Amino acid sequence: MSGAILVLEDGRTFRGESYGAAGETFGEAVFNTGMTGYQETLTDPSYHRQVVVMTAPHIGNTGVNDEDPESRRIWVAGYVVRDPARRVSNWRATRSLDDELRGQGVVGISGIDTRALTRHLRERGAMRVGISSTETDPAALLDRVRASGEMAGSELASEVSTGEAYVVPAIGPKRLTVAALDLGIKSMTPHRLAERGVEVHVLPATATLEEITAVNPDGLFYSNGPGDPAATTHQVEVLQGALAEGIPYFGICFGNQLFGRALGFGTYKLKYGHRGINQPVLDRTTGKTEVTAHNHGFAVDAPLDGSTTTPYGEASVSHVCLNDDVVEGLELRDGSGRLKGFSVQYHPEAAAGPHDAAYLFDRFVELLGGFETGASAPSSTTEPVVEVRGAQATSLETTTDGKDA
Repeated sequence: MSGAILVLEDGRTFRGESYGAAGETFGEAVFNTGMTGYQETLTDPSYHRQVVVMTAPHIGNTGVNDEDPESRRIWVAGYVVRDPARRVSNWRATRSLDDELRGQGVVGISGIDTRALTRHLRERGAMRVGISSTETDPAALLDRVRASGEMAGSELASEVSTGEAYVVPAIGPKRLTVAALDLGIKSMTPHRLAERGVEVHVLPATATLEEITAVNPDGLFYSNGPGDPAATTHQVEVLQGALAEGIPYFGICFGNQLFGRALGFGTYKLKYGHRGINQPVLDRTTGKTEVTAHNHGFAVDAPLDGSTTTPYGEASVSHVCLNDDVVEGLELRDGSGRLKGFSVQYHPEAAAGPHDAAYLFDRFVELLGGFETGASAPSSTTEPVVEVRGAQATSLETTTDGKDA
């Protein structure tokens, strides 16, 4: 095993061992607090151009399989772990994490003090970073880090989106049709809708309002995705047009930020972001606290109390992070109080978990008139993971010509 170095934008340097592919990589250094679900993290397109530091010290023990990926490839720019598993031990594993990283050309580093690195990022904020197993001079690598691109001001959704539209058919009787804009969608998301009888038309990030309305949707969905929402203008204009036409809306993660901007709110970059599967959020509409999966470095700047009049209705904050009061959800209602659209800043699709927020898909179907509020909605949260993934993989394979989201 060869040596490697990690150099942060401010000059802080860590030395360790090469992990995954040999070579050099650059990106924004962020940390993820999840103790499981690393395969879903790696394949989440929201991590495009980010170097992910895992705070859990032991990574890779369950290996890699072909059922759990959330997209067609690994998207992280680099991977940082403390103690990689020396042996894979899981009945579903088909190969090791190290082999998968190497096979997909993902440069990583292991054997460093990830706790110290995480504390540094919490104190100084997310910043650019470089990892290299070919460069031995930290100063030379630092020059290249500082010359690399920044996340602020970057439009990245078009880089991770599907190139062609495809359909995820409803599972069971079809109730509704939804147009889903792929800004970096995780494949479990349309599956969660399909479970509830929704036929999902997944469209490229560049889709126009005319292309969205051409599928005659009952509702519009915006997915998660990478990049700076302030630099993503086309999708905001499309969403404003859809809201003006009265199309019901549901957005998650990046879709929450773009919803905020469409309603006239600003967005800003968080110091180090929220990333992990253990973030507490209060749903103000129910008064319940849920543990949620997050992956965002930007947030909506909206007043926590009261409502704001917009050209499309009255907007208010529906969800708040209990750690730091960051806006975690928005609602839009008409003059009579009827819900027209909503969004959350986190990931309710429960891949890799938790399941607390699965009700949001039911709320969307209720908004579209798919079943009565309080009725028994289809749910697969108790199904074995293998069966859920198998169904998902089949639908994607038969509808996307080998391409997923």
